[in-house]
Amino acid sequence: MHEPIDYIELPGGDLAATKSFYTDAFGWGFTDFGPTYAGFQGAGLDGGLAGGDAATSAAPLVLLKADDLDDALERVTTSGGTITAPIFEFPGGRRFHFRDPAGNELGVWGA
Repeated sequence: MHEPIDYIELPGGDLAATKSFYTDAFGWGFTDFGPTYAGFQGAGLDGGLAGGDAATSAAPLVLLKADDLDDALERVTTSGGTITAPIFEFPGGRRFHFRDPAGNELGVWGA
């Protein structure tokens, strides 16, 4: 199976200020998904800003897309990955986070 990189999530902190910065500096557009998350478009790759407590990390988070999230979680664990956040609901579907053997944290999501 091949799970492509689907989007990148950036910590947003003060969401209004961060959206304003990227709009003014780079012309990105945003779609709000509640008070703590905004998707961005126009950056060459889809992504989102996680504001306030919704931010899971102080670093960008690469998210892969899987057709079968439960199967992807099992493949990550049997291949040596460490689950850092089990499957949870978020705007648009469900996802989980893991660390690879080198310590990089990524997420996998599915509808």
